[in-house]
Amino acid sequence: MIGLSHDSLEFSFPEVHPEAKLNIQFQRTLRIPDDGTDYPLPAGLGEFPIEHVDDYLRTVPDRWLEHGGVMLPMYQSEAMWINFQSTFLTDHDTCYPFAVKIAAGKIDAVTGKPWTNHLRRQPQNYLQVPSQPWLDGFSIEQGVIRQFVAMPLGGGYTAEEQITGGAEFGGLQIMVMPMRRKAFERYHPVVQSFQKAVRQTAEVHCFSPPPCSFLESEMEMGLGAGGRMRQQIYDDQYKLADWETKQSSRCFVHLTNSETWCQITGKYPPTKPPTATSYEQAGMPWFDWYEDKPAVGGSATLRSLKSVVQVDKVNNEKPVIDNDPIAIEKVTHLRESLSKGQVREGQF
Repeated sequence: MIGLSHDSLEFSFPEVHPEAKLNIQFQRTLRIPDDGTDYPLPAGLGEFPIEHVDDYLRTVPDRWLEHGGVMLPMYQSEAMWINFQSTFLTDHDTCYPFAVKIAAGKIDAVTGKPWTNHLRRQPQNYLQVPSQPWLDGFSIEQGVIRQFVAMPLGGGYTAEEQITGGAEFGGLQIMVMPMRRKAFERYHPVVQSFQKAVRQTAEVHCFSPPPCSFLESEMEMGLGAGGRMRQQIYDDQYKLADWETKQSSRCFVHLTNSETWCQITGKYPPTKPPTATSYEQAGMPWFDWYEDKPAVGGSATLRSLKSVVQVDKVNNEKPVIDNDPIAIEKVTHLRESLSKGQVREGQF
């Protein structure tokens, strides 16, 4: 079952375990420069607003009704990251594990292959949560992703268009499978203590949005490749048979530009996110996350994607995004070389 509450998707599987619940949020964030630098993780700037497609039967495209799911607004060239939060079971000292498939325009964000409903290990085509706390983009190399950046369908920017030659689906596709209960109890017997780690987010104060401009524009958005970021996609340490593949849920997340969001919903879209320069000048945080776990290699298919900036150069177009490089002065390192229960000493 999939629920939507407070701009968060909740995938729950009570038939497997009463606490088999996974929450997924889509975080607004800084679009990092595409200048060849491998950047650390920028902070989350708050969740994207999410609405049920079925609540707007008269204003959404007919094929969105066929896909069902939810929708959210993104500005052209805006970036996002996906946050995963599974239920923490105190008596088991762990979060309930899930296998999660993520695709953009039905192109697997881990392997670059077309969407399937199956889990595969060679190459691994899914994320193992909670080992994977978030995903910021397409896996191109071991330890490196290219940031998810929203672009209109039809311009050749999206991963879907570059790999398939078509602009049919757009959006994001998500599939979640829980761990079998017997496997969970075998790997994680009852204990007495617990700990929990989360990625920090930052609040930003924005001006009130301007009135909606009902301009003619492309309605549907897909995800293209942005700048390079340091992020591991962790290898699944469980067995493929440990996942409850017959108990899965899928959700289609439609992306629409912010002007069209107003036309569909009658609600204001969020304000535009900061540029890289204004983000750094404001002293906003950067993060490096490290876990001493095996990581999967990147996808050669995704590595060959042209970024948004590169597509502009090929088309001899004026850049659609600000791409000024920035110098990062301070990075917060999360969980690097820490033992269980050890307190990280910060800056004084």
